[in-house]
Amino acid sequence: MPFIVVFLLAFGLSLLLTPLARQWGLRLGLADAPAPRRVHTGTLSRLGGVALYLAFTLTVLATLAFPAFFPASRDPNEATRLIGLLIGSTVVVIFGLLDDRLQLPAWPQALVQVVAGLIGIASLIFIKHVNNPFTNQPFGGADGFAWPIVWLLTLFWFAGMMNTVNWLDGLDGLAAGVAAIFCLVVAGHMLLRAEPPQTSVALLPLALLGAVLGFLPYNFNPSSVIMGSSGAFFLGFALAALGIMGGARVATVLLVLGLPILDVAWLIWRRVRSGRSPYHSSRDHLHHRLLDLGFSQRQIVLAYYAFCALFGGLAIFINSRLIKLLALGILGLLAFAVLWWAAAARPDSAPGSHTDTGTQK
Repeated sequence: MPFIVVFLLAFGLSLLLTPLARQWGLRLGLADAPAPRRVHTGTLSRLGGVALYLAFTLTVLATLAFPAFFPASRDPNEATRLIGLLIGSTVVVIFGLLDDRLQLPAWPQALVQVVAGLIGIASLIFIKHVNNPFTNQPFGGADGFAWPIVWLLTLFWFAGMMNTVNWLDGLDGLAAGVAAIFCLVVAGHMLLRAEPPQTSVALLPLALLGAVLGFLPYNFNPSSVIMGSSGAFFLGFALAALGIMGGARVATVLLVLGLPILDVAWLIWRRVRSGRSPYHSSRDHLHHRLLDLGFSQRQIVLAYYAFCALFGGLAIFINSRLIKLLALGILGLLAFAVLWWAAAARPDSAPGSHTDTGTQK
């Protein structure tokens, strides 16, 4: 019952708050007008991310206000991590609102990603251990990585997740739906695979799942509101933090987000190779290429959902680490095959591949 209550509360809040965010975004001028690199045809509010943030945060605060009704924590550091999650979420949402208003260049985005990672580290949300799939022993020994590696790995993790969600937010419902699948898989891992089950921490991905699913009816094609930079940075930070709080199961995260992560890596490599900045703004994302090849937004988004859900399901229902490693290899081959085919079928010189003054993605 507590899990259902958390999900429904976040879902209901998001369902109610998103139309308000849509109205206020249009009223305050925080909106996206049609542009060559954007796929929507009307002017859409960019305040959807605020509704996501408020629905999640208010739900989490409700669990703190009524602690007797929800599972108690077994970890004395859990409160510290929760505070870090809420503070970090607030910081990146405020920055995202500034970006939505001012259309900031790339370097402030990189800076806030570092700040978000530092907030995570300060609140004990960091990656200390990564298990070797062949020996089931942590790399770096029983004590895990040395602290300089922990810092670099954690900062890279937060920056990578925030960039992945930010760059994924290019079609109606794409980033939100993939985030929902991630939350479902992480919650399932906490409740079904963790020993002992992480019942108190599992409330967090369920709250985020409810918030995202309450937002998605307004954001799915044809959308009436978008999450903006505030929503993309919030989701990226929250997914990065929840992935670590759920045990930092790197294989699980990579199985769910493998395609979007490889798309980011592919884009950075191609842009740098051609002498452009990694933050160069153009229609060379995989979803943009597929759109230019004639696929509809719904076809592309549903294909992403299916891809992420299929491999995310493997993370839950397959216990063997070697089989998960094999699944990761298959995922990588499939993803690279799709990326190579899309790049060959629609080269960078195709119409729509250009730089504009919008958010750097």
